[in-house]
Amino acid sequence: MLRLVHVLYGVQPRSNRAMPHIPVQWQDLNFGDAVTDSREVEPGTFFIALVGERTNGHNFLADVIARGAAGALVSRADVEARRETLAQSERPWALINPATGEGLVEAAPGTCLLIAVDDPLMALQRLAVYHRHQLTPTVVGITGSVGKTSTKEVVAAVLSRRFRTLKSKRSYNSEATFPTSLLSLTPEHEVAVLEMGMWAPGEIRFLASLARPQIGVVTNVGPSHLERLKTIEAIAQTKGELPESLSSDGWAVLNADDARVAAMANFTNAHIFTFGLTPTATLWADNVTSYGLGGIGLRIHYGDVSLDLRLPLIGRHSVYLALAAMSVGLIMGMGWDEIIAGLSDPDAQPRLRVLPGANGSTLIDDSYNAAPISSFAALDLLADTDGRRVAILGDMLELGTVEEESHRQVGQHAAEVAQVLITIGQRARWIAEAAQAAGMPASQIMAFDASADATSAALALLQPGDHVLIKASRGMELEHVVAALQRQPGEEL
Repeated sequence: MLRLVHVLYGVQPRSNRAMPHIPVQWQDLNFGDAVTDSREVEPGTFFIALVGERTNGHNFLADVIARGAAGALVSRADVEARRETLAQSERPWALINPATGEGLVEAAPGTCLLIAVDDPLMALQRLAVYHRHQLTPTVVGITGSVGKTSTKEVVAAVLSRRFRTLKSKRSYNSEATFPTSLLSLTPEHEVAVLEMGMWAPGEIRFLASLARPQIGVVTNVGPSHLERLKTIEAIAQTKGELPESLSSDGWAVLNADDARVAAMANFTNAHIFTFGLTPTATLWADNVTSYGLGGIGLRIHYGDVSLDLRLPLIGRHSVYLALAAMSVGLIMGMGWDEIIAGLSDPDAQPRLRVLPGANGSTLIDDSYNAAPISSFAALDLLADTDGRRVAILGDMLELGTVEEESHRQVGQHAAEVAQVLITIGQRARWIAEAAQAAGMPASQIMAFDASADATSAALALLQPGDHVLIKASRGMELEHVVAALQRQPGEEL
């Protein structure tokens, strides 16, 4: 919960903050969740009206007020430009000066308080820093080219076995969404597990300055975002901003099997904890076995301890999720029973879903995002399933100069794994071409530009016992394909 007085004070520039006058009738006001999406507004919510490349949050203020938001962080100029429209709102609203509290005296109970600033994004970030400084949780920051969200979920599942744990919502990892996760912190939280993404050099360093993490986890470095950063080396430098931002009493948790990540140990003042399949790592694993959709087995080694485990995490690549979470748990002083219980939580890996599909098939929904590394891992998981294997693969985005090569590599691997290949998108045609060149019969390959056409083709061919992998970059929106391919109510098994 965010107190009105803290919001008014925290959104102001740090150099000249002033304590506003708050009338008695408003002194006990607390806001609910801070959100940037007007569709998430509920009674009591605090809405942040951001101006983005595609939309302007101020366009939805009338709806936000009607939905019952207790307040909103707004641009003074944007509200002034919309006064005539907002004047038609059935619910009262008031424009508030955060430095003086002007506007509160006249505001009746139930009024939506529009806190006016010059730049809502900068004000949001200032508020997040102010709010973070009032609290003392251990913050775990997580970054990497792929697997950030899954790693966040597994780390949080482990830590929540002992600590009152906050985790960032969905993929709230940008300069605009990351601060709202910080605003969700309460005095009751002992740990916060926060995902850190990047759009350009310096962004992870900036997010670290907001959150002040004591533990920083780097999962891997790959060609995701290569279109923007141009070279793998530039991506590695940007991801390395997390361990570089840690203090000398912090911990950098690094993937020892990724040479670029392991090298980050040379550019941090923090303690080093490494994980991987390399015996020189602080925590390492061998005897990794995939049981398909039944989880994985592995033997872990840490000092004098060796343990054989069977975990419900799906896919061989999940060994890295498990090792990263174990590493953080050990740093936090947790025992093995607690760590293993957290890793066994069925909700620890929400990104990849196994769903009943049409015509008695089984869907492996990995449609949220895709990169070459994660696509190979998803195909490896498909290879460990029984029955006919169907791969529905869409474009992988933001790969820059390596996009054709990367799609063709995925196509070659798909030819080794799948009996049927369906591709969606112009780039994914490279997947289809490479699969055929690798020996997959043309009769088993279908390439479409539109997901609706691919969905119709898939529905016509799916049969009982098929396992169907669906994977593409988020921008391809293959969640609609997943929804269309799911078993419908009343459909016979």
